[in-house]
Amino acid sequence: MRMKQAIKKLDAFPRAEEHLLQKTQSGALVSIIGLVTMTTLFYHELAYYLTTYTVHQMSVDLTRGETLPIHINITFPSLPCDVLSVDAIDMSGKHEVDLDTNIWKLRLNSYGHITGTEYLSDLVEKEHEAHNHDHNKDHHEDSQAKQHTHGFDDAAETMVKKVKQALANGEGCRVYGVLDVQRVAGNFHISVHGLNIFVAQMLLCICSISIRNPTVFFQIFDGAKHVNVSHIIHDLSFGPKYPGIHNPLDGTTRSLHETSGTFKYYIKIVPTEYRYISKEVLPTNQFSVTEYFSPMTDFDRTWPAVYFLYDLSPITVTIKEERRSFLHFITRLCAVLGGTFALTGMLDRWMCRLLEALTKPSP
Repeated sequence: MRMKQAIKKLDAFPRAEEHLLQKTQSGALVSIIGLVTMTTLFYHELAYYLTTYTVHQMSVDLTRGETLPIHINITFPSLPCDVLSVDAIDMSGKHEVDLDTNIWKLRLNSYGHITGTEYLSDLVEKEHEAHNHDHNKDHHEDSQAKQHTHGFDDAAETMVKKVKQALANGEGCRVYGVLDVQRVAGNFHISVHGLNIFVAQMLLCICSISIRNPTVFFQIFDGAKHVNVSHIIHDLSFGPKYPGIHNPLDGTTRSLHETSGTFKYYIKIVPTEYRYISKEVLPTNQFSVTEYFSPMTDFDRTWPAVYFLYDLSPITVTIKEERRSFLHFITRLCAVLGGTFALTGMLDRWMCRLLEALTKPSP
C-alpha cells in the first residue's frame, strides 16, 4: 500500500472530481479553436515529412569519352528554312557543316503557323543526289560539263526565286532537335549557310570550285545588313531535365529592326548528377550564360549568325533527394501539438478570469 501511495504522489496529471469541474461556453470555444489549430498543424507537419529535400555536393568531374547532347528549339521568324544551316565545331578539330542528324525544321508562315516539316539538309541531299549520277559518268567530257553548267544555272535561278518569294511572304523557320557533340569545348551556330551549301554542292559536281559563293546571297538579301537573325529560344538544354532545373535561355527573345548583326552566347556548362529518392541516377548538365551582340558594319565580310560558344566546368554537382527521419517528424509533432494545447489552456484561463471580472456584481 505504501508503495502505491508513493507512486500516486508522482502523478503529474491529477484528476478532479466530476462535480468539481465547471464547463463554460468560453471553454468550449477555445477547445474548438485549439482542435482546429492542432488538426491543421498536424497535416502540415505530415506533408512536410512526406516531401523530399535536396542536398548539393561538389566534386571533380571524372567522366571521359562521353558525348554531350544539346537540345535546341529556336524560331527565326524572318528567315526561310532554305537558307538556314546548323554548323558545329569543337576544340578537337571536328567541324560539321549543315548538321542534319536528329535536326528538323518547321516552315512557318507570317503568322507563325506551321506549313511544312523536313530535315534541315533535305534540300542539299536531294539536289546532290540529282547531280551525283551524271557527275560520276563522264566527268571529263566537255559536253557533259556544259550540260551540268546549264542545269546549275536553272536550278540556282529557281532556288533564288523560291527564297525571294519566301522572304516576300514573310516566312520563318523553327529549328529543333538534338545535337550529339564531343564532350569538349566548342560552339555551334545557326546561320544563312544553308543556301550557300546547296550552291556549293552543285558547283562541286561541275568544276570543283570553292564552297563559298556570296554572290547568291547578295542576289537575295542585297547585303549582310538585310539578313534579319531575330530569334526566339524556346528551349536550349544540355541533357534531360530534373525537378527544379532552370535553363536561363528558355523563353529568350531577341528582335532586330532596321539593323543586323551577330549574336554570341557564351555558355559555361556544369556537369550535374541528380539522384532520386528511389536511387535512380540522372546524368545531365546545368549552365550559366552571358550574351554579346555585334552589329554589322559596311566593312564586315561575314554574314550574321547566332553563335552558342560553350565550355565545360571541371567540377560536377551531385544533387540528392532525401527524406526527413521519422524521429524528426515525431519531435516536431509533439512540439507543435503540445505547444498548441498549452496555449489554449492559458487562453481558457484568461477568458474565464475576464468573464468573472466582468460579471461579478459590484459591492
